[in-house]
Amino acid sequence: MSLTPLTRPARLRAGARVAVVSTSGPLPVDRLEPGLDILRGWGLDPVPMPHVLSVHPELDYLGGTDEARARDLQDAWCDPSVDAVICSRGGYGAHRMVDLLDWAAIRAAGPKVFVGYSDVTVLHEAFALRTGLATLYGPMAGAETFLKDPATQECLRATLFEPETVRTLGLDGARALVPGRARGITYGGCLSLLAADLGTPHARRSADGGLLVIEDIREPPYCIDRILTQLLRAGALDGVAGVACGSWAGCDSYAKVRAVLADRLGGLGIPVVEELGFGHGPTGLTIPLGVPAVLDAPADGTAATLTVEVAALL
Repeated sequence: MSLTPLTRPARLRAGARVAVVSTSGPLPVDRLEPGLDILRGWGLDPVPMPHVLSVHPELDYLGGTDEARARDLQDAWCDPSVDAVICSRGGYGAHRMVDLLDWAAIRAAGPKVFVGYSDVTVLHEAFALRTGLATLYGPMAGAETFLKDPATQECLRATLFEPETVRTLGLDGARALVPGRARGITYGGCLSLLAADLGTPHARRSADGGLLVIEDIREPPYCIDRILTQLLRAGALDGVAGVACGSWAGCDSYAKVRAVLADRLGGLGIPVVEELGFGHGPTGLTIPLGVPAVLDAPADGTAATLTVEVAALL
């Protein structure tokens, strides 16, 4: 059975209220206001949730306690005045709080825009599998790339306000690792987080004809090999229609990473695109998850693309 498109939320308009939440690691204080200022410059009304700058009293790699982080996300989502939830940063911690959320209440609150990447992959999968809602794998309000890179900012802004203008995605350097063309429903995120979800009660069991998007940071090539091998052995890539790879920041030389990707994914008989331009790299495009798309990996060496067949937001 193939994946089906998920429910898309409405696009944002000037004056929309946007909650900023820390779902994972602690947000450095000096990154909050610059991120809020960018959102204000777009005509949005950003509201930092109460624990956005919190630090766990004993585990300083967590942005506050699991309960506090879950409460912030829950309260933001279930507040009818909030139109979107944007995560402040990644790091680690979403796995610890995802099961503390009341997913029935979140489902009942209806679709809203949800944005984040990296560790937030766990929540993207939860929104998809537990609520049937489409989300955006995109830059976070306190992430350095968002604060410094105009192209990253503009892709998110356009996706939020004018999603029909960013239907075709891919930086100029995107190329076919394995040529071909495939259609499917987009899903995925940070590779190591997808593997970490395996075996949990609500994990995805197979790819079901989906288009997988993957990237990661600071994972040596042998770790990328191990993670992909784990996904393959677990059957998590069974039925995958195509794979779009983003950035591999801090993962040793790209030549070594590329060799692993070719070795582990090249035998699947599906198109694979490399360096599409999302994730932890210097520019992070916003990738809609849960929507039908076409992955085009030309054999002639011209630029590869991921084209969503519908606007990311209604």
